[in-house]
Amino acid sequence: METYDVIIIGAGHNALVCAGYLLKSGYSVLLLEKRSIPGGAATTEEAMPEEAPGFYFNLCAIDHEFIHLGPVVEELELTKFGLEYLYCDPTIFCPHPDGKYFLAHHSVEKTCAEIARYNQRDAQKYQEYMDFWHRLIQAITPIFNAPPKSVIDILGNYGLHNLQDLLSLLGGVDDTLDLIRTMLTSPKDSLNEWFDSEFLKAPLARLASELGASPAEKTIAMGAMMMALRHDPGTARPRGGTGALTQALVKLVNHHGGTILCDKQVEQILICNNGRAEAIRVAGGQEYRATKGIISSIDAQRLFLQLIDPADAQAIAPELSERIKRRIVNSNDGILKIDCALSEAPRFEAYDHKDEYLMGSVLIADSVNQVEAAHNLPIMGHIPEQDISLWVAVPTVLDPSMAPEGKHTLWIEFYAPYQIRGAEGTGLFGTGWTEERKNQVADRIIDKLAEYAPNVKDSVIARRVESPADLSDRLGVYKGNHYHIDMTLDQMIFFRPLPEIANYQTPIDGLFLTGAGTHPGGSISGLPGRNCARVFLNTQQPLSQNLKEAGNWLKSRFESVSKLAR
Repeated sequence: METYDVIIIGAGHNALVCAGYLLKSGYSVLLLEKRSIPGGAATTEEAMPEEAPGFYFNLCAIDHEFIHLGPVVEELELTKFGLEYLYCDPTIFCPHPDGKYFLAHHSVEKTCAEIARYNQRDAQKYQEYMDFWHRLIQAITPIFNAPPKSVIDILGNYGLHNLQDLLSLLGGVDDTLDLIRTMLTSPKDSLNEWFDSEFLKAPLARLASELGASPAEKTIAMGAMMMALRHDPGTARPRGGTGALTQALVKLVNHHGGTILCDKQVEQILICNNGRAEAIRVAGGQEYRATKGIISSIDAQRLFLQLIDPADAQAIAPELSERIKRRIVNSNDGILKIDCALSEAPRFEAYDHKDEYLMGSVLIADSVNQVEAAHNLPIMGHIPEQDISLWVAVPTVLDPSMAPEGKHTLWIEFYAPYQIRGAEGTGLFGTGWTEERKNQVADRIIDKLAEYAPNVKDSVIARRVESPADLSDRLGVYKGNHYHIDMTLDQMIFFRPLPEIANYQTPIDGLFLTGAGTHPGGSISGLPGRNCARVFLNTQQPLSQNLKEAGNWLKSRFESVSKLAR
């Protein structure tokens, strides 16, 4: 039996980040990946080599904002391994049915000037709105960069600028209570409080709903940060696609002597007599032993309900499996993904078209109510068929290297139910998703996009359609949820995925959690991987790790003071 210090289940970007930190600390690490390539949701692939050779597609994640709120790229020195980020500017283009359009630049001031063409008051309020959210992001970023239950680590992350922003938001008692109220409200209510114009509110609602819930749902007002992040730090994409991040991480792991084995689907975690996670068995029966620990980057539901013998789970944590089964929430709101090879880029001729509009993301969000229906219908098991809302990107406008010269790729995200109501027991995994059904939906989606960019239908060379059930099969995510579990406030920070397993540790000795289902959640950030590595290292060498972190804290405080002094 091959033996390593640490075995990591999965080789998505969080697993690779975690491995990087552990390898740099001197541990031997094995990553086991069920697919034939590493990367999980962070891959760029020549997905249609026969129909569209030379076209490379981001099969899931595309825009990177959260990774720039933490030190992962710098600490792991990923630029040395070929990672280069390109920044989108403009960042958002959203045409409106009445002929207006929302055009957001990296600069808040330039964005306000675009809004002022239609509504001067909304332009002024947008400046204030973004100022509020930028201060809030700075105030809470230290929480993202630490294990959620590690109060000392969180406090240690606060520099002077973070504290200044936090204090500016808290103010007196009434200001603090109003801030709490804002966090408990819905994006829809918040946007109605701030703005008048539908052409502005609709795309902001669409962005906020990227947390995986309707903009009318209470407690996800934090989704407003999705627009604020497009101004600062900005929307970035790796040159060569999202998979370039994975490639850099793989090179890092190889450089430090780590091992990545693909086509190795984990079937069971073996628990020894003393209740410790000791080894892993993969499909085919081969086993691998871990002397220090096993880290799972898959969701907690599949981990505890499928990979651990129920007798072991019952003996060690008798109530946990039932709580994981019934307490963790997935709302049935999945993603249908379309990738197209294009002979030319879409043209929005009725909206003063410029190719630069396609630099970032294109949103089809005609109204807040449309975006609300786009979520609520899938939650109830229905496929939105009219008044369709879309997230569209043409990655090759920013990075032409991803397609043959003069050609383009098209990336479309559409909210759809994982389980179709009335179609139970048919299609893939009994979800109702058949090849015929998903292509019928894709036809309607392309028709909707063509209402704004008429040339798109004739420019499609080839396309690939992935239903929520297909996504679940390819990525191995639970019920099509690429965030592993919903990202509403009740399942964030020290509630993610449950309070008793929120700090990356489990009741099973030697078994740890990372990935999108852990704090701070889904997105391309690497922070679940980094935070998990810190928790693991602290269990192995608490004194040296605490001294190291104390030294880093003193260094960062000195740098903060030096910057203020200058």
